[in-house]
Amino acid sequence: MNEPYFIWLGVLVICLILEAATLGLTTIWFAFGALVSLLVALLGGSIVFQVILFIVVSLCLLYFTRPIAIKVLKIGHAKTNYESIIGKIGIVMEDIDNLTAKGQVKVDGQMWSCRSLLGDSIEKGVKVRVNEVKGVKLIVERENNEK
Repeated sequence: MNEPYFIWLGVLVICLILEAATLGLTTIWFAFGALVSLLVALLGGSIVFQVILFIVVSLCLLYFTRPIAIKVLKIGHAKTNYESIIGKIGIVMEDIDNLTAKGQVKVDGQMWSCRSLLGDSIEKGVKVRVNEVKGVKLIVERENNEK
């Protein structure tokens, strides 16, 4: 069992198992490198060429394709509550006053601390639009027709 293709087959299987367990898009590139080296081993290529090919293919795929794959597959990125709330309309539940650092708004049934984007005071009951999130506070402005 000293044939190199057994080693590459083992590396391929281990990398695939690790990738399936972690879903981190890291070991999959080494699995591709092992697959290429396995094919070269089956074709009778030298062990030095197989190792060099494994390293080059794995690192090139890792460096060039991993960022693209992560972006396309959106791995490691779950849309959070604050990202989904930007642009939504809420109702002021407590007067907003940036000078006294007070104000609360209700958006999608949830209460949030908030501040006014323009620094103006906004009274209870006024509709506001969420512009951004800073820390745990919403930055809001009056909805178009609200005074």
